[in-house]
Amino acid sequence: MKLMTRRTAKTFLVFVALIAAVSLPRATRVVGAPFSDSAALFKDKCASCHGEDGTGNTPPGKQLKVRNLRSAEVQKQSDAQLAAVVTKGKDKMPPFEKVLSKEQINQLVAHIRQFGKKG
Repeated sequence: MKLMTRRTAKTFLVFVALIAAVSLPRATRVVGAPFSDSAALFKDKCASCHGEDGTGNTPPGKQLKVRNLRSAEVQKQSDAQLAAVVTKGKDKMPPFEKVLSKEQINQLVAHIRQFGKKG
């Protein structure tokens, strides 16, 4: 039986690593630090414009005329509609589909729903 040389073994390991990376689900390949909860994720990705309370009462939020996430207009949207806005962006809001996993987008939608319960 012929043994692999170090060079052959290294090439093999690189090949196996590439196959593993390609076959992983998209969500596990998202670049960025994991977030322990939806509030931390919202604070990192959304609060600069929408404010930590979701009202949009921030300098960039006022300038961009972002929507108040507590409003009936936002809260009446379906989860799928809210997820689509976060995923694809809308008006001046950038898309997050290449930055966040589907699970993280669903976390943000759940967090947005909490704003509707706070009155």
